[in-house]
Amino acid sequence: MTGRIVSFRVSAQAAGQRLDAFLAGACEVLTRSQAERLAKAGKVLLNGRSAPAGRRLEAGDTVEVEMPAQATAEPQPETRPLEILFEDDDVIVINKPSRLVVHPGAGRSSGTLVNALLAHAGKLAAGGGRHRPGIVHRLDKDTSGLLMVAKTDASYSELSRQVGEREVERRYLSLVWGRIQEDSLVIDVPIGRHHRERKRMAAVAQPRQGRTLRSAKTHVVVRERFAAMTLIEARLETGRTHQIRVHLSHLGHPVVGDRTYGLRRSRQEVAKLDPGTANLVSGLKGHALHAHFLRFRHPTTDRELSFSAAPPPDMGVLIRHLSGRKTDNGATEAEKVCRKHMP
Repeated sequence: MTGRIVSFRVSAQAAGQRLDAFLAGACEVLTRSQAERLAKAGKVLLNGRSAPAGRRLEAGDTVEVEMPAQATAEPQPETRPLEILFEDDDVIVINKPSRLVVHPGAGRSSGTLVNALLAHAGKLAAGGGRHRPGIVHRLDKDTSGLLMVAKTDASYSELSRQVGEREVERRYLSLVWGRIQEDSLVIDVPIGRHHRERKRMAAVAQPRQGRTLRSAKTHVVVRERFAAMTLIEARLETGRTHQIRVHLSHLGHPVVGDRTYGLRRSRQEVAKLDPGTANLVSGLKGHALHAHFLRFRHPTTDRELSFSAAPPPDMGVLIRHLSGRKTDNGATEAEKVCRKHMP
C-alpha cells in the first residue's frame, strides 16, 4: 500500500460486521461498493493482511484502507470568510452557510469549503482523499450548520470511527410541508440510488433484486405545528447521502425549499400561502434544514465537546413569522426550541 492510508480499530459494537460494510460506515466518503472494489484490489488490509470484502470483523481488529486518488488536480487555497466555533491542532468546527459546497467534485474545483479551509489552516488531514481533505462528514450544498473537520490523519481516523460507530450526535432543525400528526417517530427505511435519476437518492421499503441499498434511520420529534408546515428536530442515527431530505419526502413531508425532493409539493403549497409567508419561503437561500447541534469526543483528549448554532437569518425569520405572537402562557414552542439558536 503506497497511497494515503487511513486506519480504524474495530470496537466491540462493530464486531461481526462485513469488512466492506464497516468501511462504508466508518469512512463516509466511501460507499460499500467502493470499499468492495478497494478490497478486491488489495488496498484494504485487515490486521496487516489483505482480506475479502465479506470477511467478518472481530473486536480489536485493525483495518487499513488506501484511499482512492482523484483524477483532477488537488484543491487550492482560497480566502473567504469562515464562521469557526472551535479550533485547535486536531479539529475545526465550522458553521457552514447554505449555498456553499463542502468539497470539490465533478465539474467544480474551486469555491468550496475545503478551498477556504486550506487557506485558513494551511493543511488538513489527508484521510478524506485529495478532494476531501479532513472532511469526516458532509452537509448538502443547501443545508447549513455544524461540520467538524480533521486537521491530522490521526484525528481523521478517530473522528471517522466515532461517526461510523454512531457515537457522534447530530441534530437538525427543519421546516417541512404539512402537519405531522405524531409527536415523535423513527423513519427506518433503506436508501439507495434512484432507479432512473442517478443523482438522486430514494428511500426503498421494498427493495428490488440486485439493487444496492444502505440501512438508514432518522429520529424525528415535532416541535410545533403550523397551518401548512411543521417545525421538527431530526437526529441522525446513520449518515447516508441526503438522508433527512429523502426520509422526510418519503414520509410525505418534504423539507421546505427542497427543489430536489419536494419541488412539486412546494409549488402546490406556496400557491396556498398568504403573500407575506409565500415571500419568506421564496426568499430562502437554501432549504429549511439546519444542522444546529453537534456532539463528539475530542480525538486526542477524549473530552466531550458539544456545539450549537443558530439557523441562518432567512430560516429564522420564517420560523418567527410562523410562530406569531407569544401566547398568554409565554413563548411559543418554536421560540422555546430556537431561542438560543436564532439570531
